[in-house]
Amino acid sequence: MVAWIGVDLGTQSVRAVLAGDDGTVLAHTARPLTSTRTGDRHEQDPHEWITAVENVLAEVATPEVRGLAICSTSGTVLLTDRAGRPAGPALMYDDARAAAILPKVVAADPGRWATSMQPTWALPKILWLARGDHLVAHSADVVAADLAGHPVATDTSHALKTGYDLTVGPIGAWPVEAYERLGLAPDLLPEVVLPGTEIGRVSAAKAKVTGLPEGTPILAGMTDGCAAQLAAGALSPGAWNSVLGTTLVLKGVTKDLIEDPTGAVYSHRHPDGGWLPGGASNTGAGALTTMLPGADLEALDRAATELTDTDGPIGATIYPLTKRGERFPFVAPDAEGFELGEIQDDLHRYIAVQQGVAFVERLAFDHLVRLGAEPLRSVSLTGGAVRSDHWNQLRADVLGVPVELPAAPDPAFGMAVLAASAGTSVTETAGRMVRVARVIEPRSRPRLDELYSAFVAELETRGYLR
Repeated sequence: MVAWIGVDLGTQSVRAVLAGDDGTVLAHTARPLTSTRTGDRHEQDPHEWITAVENVLAEVATPEVRGLAICSTSGTVLLTDRAGRPAGPALMYDDARAAAILPKVVAADPGRWATSMQPTWALPKILWLARGDHLVAHSADVVAADLAGHPVATDTSHALKTGYDLTVGPIGAWPVEAYERLGLAPDLLPEVVLPGTEIGRVSAAKAKVTGLPEGTPILAGMTDGCAAQLAAGALSPGAWNSVLGTTLVLKGVTKDLIEDPTGAVYSHRHPDGGWLPGGASNTGAGALTTMLPGADLEALDRAATELTDTDGPIGATIYPLTKRGERFPFVAPDAEGFELGEIQDDLHRYIAVQQGVAFVERLAFDHLVRLGAEPLRSVSLTGGAVRSDHWNQLRADVLGVPVELPAAPDPAFGMAVLAASAGTSVTETAGRMVRVARVIEPRSRPRLDELYSAFVAELETRGYLR
């Protein structure tokens, strides 16, 4: 038997999946992670990552493993020493402490970053962190370096929010002149390779700890949003992946690079060529636990299905920002959530939040198509929110296209797919390994179209859409 391991270094946990060459999930496990939030700061201890990864690998490792790949949160960065060991805490993907540095970054190369760079992206945080001769690393880089016993190259996906220019040459390049204007020495940045490239092998010391065969190839991974896209098999134009967890993340495929003058859409490189456009919203399922603390969400979901199947959509919508400001499908740093219509009780609040997120999702797809992406053909749903049957059907109804629920939607599974594709086509590998568990057909719901129009009109009235 040939097997592959994918590791997902998330915000709340580390997950690992062992998959066979045909896509069968042979084993999976997880370990929790903790975070520290203070105001606009959000940190994790990278040593906790290393221990958790050792533990999950020890549970799924077998002698048949032929390679592994790691994904992590996009824009999470830290400093390491010259041996690749953590030299301090990791600044997480949504840490905004370096927001005041953003104008300086943009001024260093306005043609490159005036619309694309955002305050929580990695580059401003790197400038806030930079000291001495410490190296810059992304979270997946640190874990891979620990397994290999030496610093490793990063991938084009993780490098994007560090300012890597994907439009230069076959795989992109660091904008050295801009970094020098910022006082950032380019030699502190890692080498960059395409996802799926071998970046190291499991050391003898880590083989003893994890149970992996010594010398197991470690392949360059991708960010978690891209990993979920691989797990969904949404790797051809017209097929999209929508990840709905704490926040909403969309990823698709285009042959040519999409240019977005608003800066809401950014694109990763497709490992097989072409582009993976998308974006991440500050809306998401996290609003349910915030707005309905202690509520029985499973009971509310059953009641929501019964109510809307009988009476249709409710006449209320909540724009449920998880924090101030929006970044996709529009950029509005001062955006605030709002309610439209009458919210009678917890059940109506539950449904109104779900309708609001579904409308943001539709608006995002509308924005992408206006920019030149192919119209929706299908959407694969991944993320924790797929546990809600009501939400899955609602999203199909709002989008007006079939939605697919992959059998193994975990980003860690996506990394197992990437590891299995090393040296070959990831699209073809996904075609072999990814299975669809269920397809949900859209229903005609004219009232949802009316509510969506009112929602968009309110965004325009508030000046969020330009």
